Amino acid sequence: MDYQLSILVAFVALLSVLLSPRARGVNEFFRGESNKGEQPSLLTLTFSQVTTWIFARSLMNAAILGFYYGIWGTLAYAAYYLSFFTGAKIIDRLRFELGYGSVQAFLSDRFGCWGTRCYNLIIGVRLVSEVFANLLVIGILFGAAGTGSYTLAVVGLALITLAYSMLGGLHASLRTDLFQMIIFLAVLGLLLVMALSSGGMTTEIFAFKPFDITEPGPVLLLVALLQVWSYPMHDPVMMDRGFLADRETTRKSFLYAGWISIICITVFGLLGVMAGAGALEGENMNQALTRILGELPMLLFSASLVISAMSTLDSTLSSSAKLMVVDMKIMQPNLANGRMVMALFMLSGVLCVFWGNKDLFSAVAVSGTASMYLAPVIFFSLWQNKKEIPVWSYTASFILALTGAALYFTESSGYSALLGDAHKYTKLLWISATVMVVGCALFWLGDKQNQKVSADMVTD
Repeated sequence: MDYQLSILVAFVALLSVLLSPRARGVNEFFRGESNKGEQPSLLTLTFSQVTTWIFARSLMNAAILGFYYGIWGTLAYAAYYLSFFTGAKIIDRLRFELGYGSVQAFLSDRFGCWGTRCYNLIIGVRLVSEVFANLLVIGILFGAAGTGSYTLAVVGLALITLAYSMLGGLHASLRTDLFQMIIFLAVLGLLLVMALSSGGMTTEIFAFKPFDITEPGPVLLLVALLQVWSYPMHDPVMMDRGFLADRETTRKSFLYAGWISIICITVFGLLGVMAGAGALEGENMNQALTRILGELPMLLFSASLVISAMSTLDSTLSSSAKLMVVDMKIMQPNLANGRMVMALFMLSGVLCVFWGNKDLFSAVAVSGTASMYLAPVIFFSLWQNKKEIPVWSYTASFILALTGAALYFTESSGYSALLGDAHKYTKLLWISATVMVVGCALFWLGDKQNQKVSADMVTD
């Protein structure tokens, strides 16, 4: 199967390179415009949104959660894709109602340099984690960690994706996203048909893990419903695509991408549920799926992961270049600097694969918890347009969220046991709820303090 998968990867990679036009200017490279200055179409923008969020880590996580926790594990992961709907609201308010050209511009206006410093740190880590996680999934598909095939798969895909990403930047990413999404949908459709015809995907699998609010699946669903308010704002790939087209195209792309993504993730996660329901004692997910479905469907399963990894990696690299060159302005906005940033982020991701944590969901949970410092920013500063929230409220919320993210990482990795022996997802729920409630309280107190100061000034 590795040989067949390698041929498929080479085919998709070759077409991706051929579809990647060489960028001639900074607007093409950093802002996704065509060489004629045109915005992306609704179909291109929607499919790009979907394929950059249905990445290899997400597909694998949805299937693994389904394998261990049944339909509730899959639905919990699918719930993160409600972020498209909250993201649509964030972009519409930020860009079209308030007139800001980026998230950084908004945060700088409201909280000064600390607004952008905190935010850029969070999304920088997010981008590196996306590179790392998607390369990690590819390595796992080709072999055990440390083997020659594992190393070759990681390095090979990294070099291929980096090559065509450096060629055309964000414009090339949009074009290849459209092509890769079409292939992904075809592969997923074939995989679903084969799963249904195998007789393993029946209504009985939904009872594999019955609903129990204390079980990890439903608990993780509650976590997702807390984190989706802030999750989209800390994802630069999603936010960048909110600034490429007119208001109607942008709004529709977010809404359509949300429904398509939820359906795709749920369908893929059902494969994990089916494997969990039919697994024999001692079988892992891949072994159970191979026995139930056969070799060809498993080839398609692996192919969908590879395609989604490539589509996410090129978009992540484009957002990395835009972050460092356009948003942070730490170097001149030219193609050479953009390509250099791409190479540095790819190298960082590769290094994390060989020397980092191998828990795929940890990156999602830690990233999502850290992003929750943005929840009160969205609720108070963005949607309620409170302009005088003090900087201390913002920085305190940021420190609180980072502390929560670090605590979850140490608890889930076994480095600490400060929260007792509860399941790691139960701990994540406690941490997320605390960060949300206390963060909003900090903004509320800051707003009340500002109102009091203003009232005293009027009295004086």
